[in-house]
Amino acid sequence: MFHLTPSPAASGVCVVIPVKDDAAALETCLQHLARQSLGVDEVIVVDNGSHDGSAAVARAHGATVIACAEPGIPAAAAAGYDAARSAIILRLDADCRPGPGWVRKMVGAIQADPRIGAVFAGATFHDGPTWLRRPLAAAYLSLYTVVVGLALGHWPLFGSNLAMRTEAWRSVRASVHRGRADTHDDIDLAFHLGERHRIAAVGRGHMTISMRPFAEARSFGTRVRRGSRTVLMHWPHDFPPVRWDRRLLRRVLRHPRATRNIHRLAA
Repeated sequence: MFHLTPSPAASGVCVVIPVKDDAAALETCLQHLARQSLGVDEVIVVDNGSHDGSAAVARAHGATVIACAEPGIPAAAAAGYDAARSAIILRLDADCRPGPGWVRKMVGAIQADPRIGAVFAGATFHDGPTWLRRPLAAAYLSLYTVVVGLALGHWPLFGSNLAMRTEAWRSVRASVHRGRADTHDDIDLAFHLGERHRIAAVGRGHMTISMRPFAEARSFGTRVRRGSRTVLMHWPHDFPPVRWDRRLLRRVLRHPRATRNIHRLAA
């Protein structure tokens, strides 16, 4: 039985898990959440049209179940974020297995600096050939971070292991492409959050994920296409050189010396 334990973090912590027909993996995920060293105030499982017992598993563990009829992870994740009442939202997938220190690490990282709106961390695989788990995870996440980071001009987000302030989500909830099932929701969220808030990397540890995306070339190809489509749909407004220049200008304008000079000119 999954029990929610109030968190000492300011105004609470919510964990959001989108799911579709993944009851067995969700069962294991919720069991791992129940062993956290820092408790959470809410666990929201978003049922995205499951035909198996995913919703029943979530309820049996004490999670709040929200039905999302609109297909696709972007819609399901957004529905979960919208429903969060806590100050901090943590996100992972049904096939994730968070270590006992996961909530504490992610909450601590986002609370370490009030300028941080979201953080992400890496992961290793818990299935597949043992000898391949660490090197494949390192190669996959490193490539993802570099390629997507160049398109963004800052750190990306990784939906299997992220945390964000609820107020940061609410500032972009109307602009994310939640109705586009063919997009990569992590990348889309990073495009919008990165314009208004700082995104930071936490590092590795405390999370394992499934190697299922690599089991079939078709599945991995779908992820690549969605990622590419998500980047391109933000052009020309977010064409990399344009986005980098815009971010650099904002950083310069936020500098205390620049602020003083602006006030001096306006006087």
